[in-house]
Amino acid sequence: MSKITIYTDGAASGNPGPGGYGVILKSGEHYKELSKGFHLTTNNRMELLAVIVALEALKIKGSEVDIFTDSKYVYDAVEKQWVFQWEKKGFKKKKNPDLWKRFLVVYRMHKVKLHWIKGHANIPDNERCDELAVKASQGKKLLTDEGYEKGEEQGAMF
Repeated sequence: MSKITIYTDGAASGNPGPGGYGVILKSGEHYKELSKGFHLTTNNRMELLAVIVALEALKIKGSEVDIFTDSKYVYDAVEKQWVFQWEKKGFKKKKNPDLWKRFLVVYRMHKVKLHWIKGHANIPDNERCDELAVKASQGKKLLTDEGYEKGEEQGAMF
């Protein structure tokens, strides 16, 4: 089984405002792009959702995955083990618990290594993800970010 390389990015105009995510999945000769836009969301939600959607797109459990993100929010939460502490405390007073719970389910299905990369640093796949995210956020048929609009990003449901 070959290793899977994923690039992700999220964008929001206004933060909160219209937003979107962009994803590139690569493995051997396989290449896939994913993106979606939402009419009201935040940048951090889109950064995290990009990683979730990428992992959910994988068809083989236990895959070895390298994820490249320019989001310190996502990278630090995982690499510094914060998200696992938040989980133990039921995500009390933490933003985006709906997405973090979803993330942990798919994260645990694979062998994931996150890598932080500087955004807008001429890394072609990161730049392409940014283009995908921005374009998705400017689309005509934007989706509803249910978690954000119901207040779950503030932990209001807990």
